[in-house]
Amino acid sequence: MHLRHLSAALAITISLLTLPAAADTAKPTPTAKDLIAKSKPEEWRTPDPANLLYMQLPQGRVVIELAPDFTPLHAENIRTLVREHYFDGLAIIRVQDNFVTQWGDPNDDDNGDKSKIKSLGSAKAKLPPEYTRTIDPKLPWTPLPDGDVYAPQVGFSEGFPAARDPATGREWLTHCYGMVGVARDIPPDSGNGNSLYAVIGQAPRGLDRNLAIAGRVIEGMPYLSGLPRGTAALGFYTQSSQRVPITSVRLAADLPPAERENIQVLRTDSPTFAAIIEAKRNRRDAFYTLPAGKIDLCNIDIPVRTLDIKH
Repeated sequence: MHLRHLSAALAITISLLTLPAAADTAKPTPTAKDLIAKSKPEEWRTPDPANLLYMQLPQGRVVIELAPDFTPLHAENIRTLVREHYFDGLAIIRVQDNFVTQWGDPNDDDNGDKSKIKSLGSAKAKLPPEYTRTIDPKLPWTPLPDGDVYAPQVGFSEGFPAARDPATGREWLTHCYGMVGVARDIPPDSGNGNSLYAVIGQAPRGLDRNLAIAGRVIEGMPYLSGLPRGTAALGFYTQSSQRVPITSVRLAADLPPAERENIQVLRTDSPTFAAIIEAKRNRRDAFYTLPAGKIDLCNIDIPVRTLDIKH
C-alpha cells in the first residue's frame, strides 16, 4: 500500500477507535429532579377539587384524579356514588400480581351473597361504553416521537397518557401504571363505576378501548400495589379477612378547604415536561452509558407534588 494511503487509513482507524471514548465523556443528562427544581410555577396545575377522590384505607390515603373530558358519564356517576357514600365500608376485593388491584362490593362477586348487594342509590346501573372519544383539537396534546405498538399515535393530554388514531378521528386513555379503570361484565354497558381497578404492574395495553378509564392515581399508589396478592383465580381474595376495608371515599370539593391536600401536577404541555421526556429518552450518566434514544408511553412518570398549606 502506498504510504499516503496507509497514513489515511491509519488516521481513519484511530478516529473510529476514539469515538466511543468521546461519547463516554458526553455531558450527563439532567435528572427529572433537576428539571423539576428549575420549573416555573405556571407549569404546574392544581386539579379541580370536583375531580379529586380521597379514598381512605387503613394504611393511608389514595388520591385519584378523574378524567371527565374522556369519560364524562362515568365521572359523573362516580361522583354520585361517592357523594352518597356508596364505597364506604366496601373493600379491595382483588389483587392480581403484575396486573390490577380492584375494589367494590364483595357481594357483587360471582360467589357473593346477592341478597346483600349494596344499593347504587341514585347512580345509574348502566352507562354507554366510553372507551374512546372524538379527537378534540382544543385539548392539549404532547406527542411522543417514538411510535407505539398499540396505537398510531401516543402522548399526553391533560396529565393522562393517551393514544390517538387520526384515521378514525378517535382518542383514548391508556392502561399505564396507576391508571384507574371501570370494571364491567361482558355487556359493554355494564360498567357504571361502582367497581374500579388500578393498574399495579406491567401496562396491559390490550385492554385499551375495551374498558373505560376513569382517571389516574396521583398519590398513594404503594397502598394499592403493595397489598398481598389474592390466591383465587384472577387474584380474588378467598376470605373476607383478607380484604382491605375502605374506610371512606370523598370528593375533595365536598371537604372544607383546610382538609384538602394542596396537590399540584406538572402540566404535560409544559416545557419542563417536554425536557423530562427528552432526558429520559436520551439518558446518560455514570450508570447509563448507552442512551436508548426512545421511550415507551408508560415509562414516563407525570410529576406530582404536595405543597404545604400556609394558614
